[in-house]
Amino acid sequence: MAGLNRIILIGHLGRDVEMRFTPSGKPVANFSLAVSEQKDQTEWFNITAWNKTAELCNQYLAKGSAVCVEGRMNFQVWEDEKGKHNKGVVTANRVVFLSKQTASAEESNDDDEIPF
Repeated sequence: MAGLNRIILIGHLGRDVEMRFTPSGKPVANFSLAVSEQKDQTEWFNITAWNKTAELCNQYLAKGSAVCVEGRMNFQVWEDEKGKHNKGVVTANRVVFLSKQTASAEESNDDDEIPF
């Protein structure tokens, strides 16, 4: 039987997107996502996006932006002088921007809807 590794999260960016490029020139963006099911309970996720998705995230998202992230969960394991560590990271296949984005106040329209 084949397995399935899929995660869908809706939340707000906890910090601005950090953009960098691999040595081969591939764009990669990292950000943290706060997901709250209850007012007093927040789970934090590390998100990594690649290629065009990374570029779009870097261009349009900032701390506080609402997004829906669909991807797969990966665990990075490393060892250093302090011992063995592991960190869960969601590799985004798709990022849907949920915050209303406008270029300027003149172009905004209160009747605009955010497409899903």
